Amino acid sequence: MCGMNTRPDQSVQADARELPPRLQTLLAAEYPRFSAGEMARRRAAIEALLEQNGCDHLVFCGANRFGSAVQWLTGWPVTTEAVGVLTPGAADALFVQHVNHAPLAQKMASAAEVAWGGGSSVGAAIAALERRGARNNRVGVIGPLTFEQHAMLAARFGTLVNLNRAYVRLRQIKSAEEIDWMRIGAALSDRGMLALRDGLRPGMSERELGDLVERGYVAHGGTTVIHFIGVTAMAEPRLAVPPQFAGNRRVARGDIVFAEISAAFWDHPGQVLRSFTVDSEPPALYRDLHVAADAAFAAVAAVLKDGAMPRQVIEAAGVIEQAGFTIIDDLLHGYGGGYLPPVLGSKSRPSAHVPDEPLRAGMVVVIQPNVVTRDRKAGVQTGEMVRITATGIEAFHAVPRGFARI
Repeated sequence: MCGMNTRPDQSVQADARELPPRLQTLLAAEYPRFSAGEMARRRAAIEALLEQNGCDHLVFCGANRFGSAVQWLTGWPVTTEAVGVLTPGAADALFVQHVNHAPLAQKMASAAEVAWGGGSSVGAAIAALERRGARNNRVGVIGPLTFEQHAMLAARFGTLVNLNRAYVRLRQIKSAEEIDWMRIGAALSDRGMLALRDGLRPGMSERELGDLVERGYVAHGGTTVIHFIGVTAMAEPRLAVPPQFAGNRRVARGDIVFAEISAAFWDHPGQVLRSFTVDSEPPALYRDLHVAADAAFAAVAAVLKDGAMPRQVIEAAGVIEQAGFTIIDDLLHGYGGGYLPPVLGSKSRPSAHVPDEPLRAGMVVVIQPNVVTRDRKAGVQTGEMVRITATGIEAFHAVPRGFARI
């Protein structure tokens, strides 16, 4: 959709695209599962990590819906707490909190030996390691161990081997099955963005905009990762990047509404970013901002392929500075299984770290030029998740790009 024209065609429905039959089957399943071959691939990769690092066992954990290794290895999305033990040649042991979570965990992580963790899930994992003959300095860990959990494990098994960086590297390259699940996450994220685009009206509060977004995908099996929605007057802007928590400002004619939306299919998200004007043509400043954002997206997309270097991505995005603008949000980041490397800024808003390592085919990244004025009062958002291939990128999202008038 190009820019500054009329209200979007209402014939574009909120499903954004028709999923192919194999993905419809996954979406319709009560509790979808990856194939036995895919799960075996993951386990083999982890066992190779253990061998490379002199480990006999792995403790993997998560808490408060954070800790992707638990779901990746067992199929159980983390709720309050989960601690697992992986030993080559044995079934995984998985301990969950709370007791009422164990029955569903047993169903979803059916290949693991699942139990309630009792008073301490890490204590239960220590007991399992003892039964398996774990030795000092031979236990690896993946996941967000608390200080107390680390102290308990170290008191019994000596120095723990931190495998988190190696695990993140594993997750950077997606399998064909993981890509399929992320296609569903992208379609659900598109539903959220289209629901926002087609439903927002002057007078609605920021909270009501969030309600619009979630109504677009929750009934279709999506869960919320984020919906960051910014609202400000284009004539007197006071916001350059969508905030992480909704205020209660009401949308008015002449506003910009810009959003970053990620809905997930289980642990597999999409991410789409767009900007809209409300019942008004954008002033020259906002037209220039979005032209620069579109140019940056195109320049970065043209660089991405197997073997491209992160510094080339930053150089390509120099069109932002050439236009007299800068960014606040990250320009590009890896995605799927976490907020993954590389996480890149621009020339005028440097990255925390620029890896000296090429991008690889099979990586999934989000290109998201949040072009803003130097005083950080005005900005736009555009972009989306893509897959890097041998020769370029593959798009996941179907929401029309451009600066649309609502």
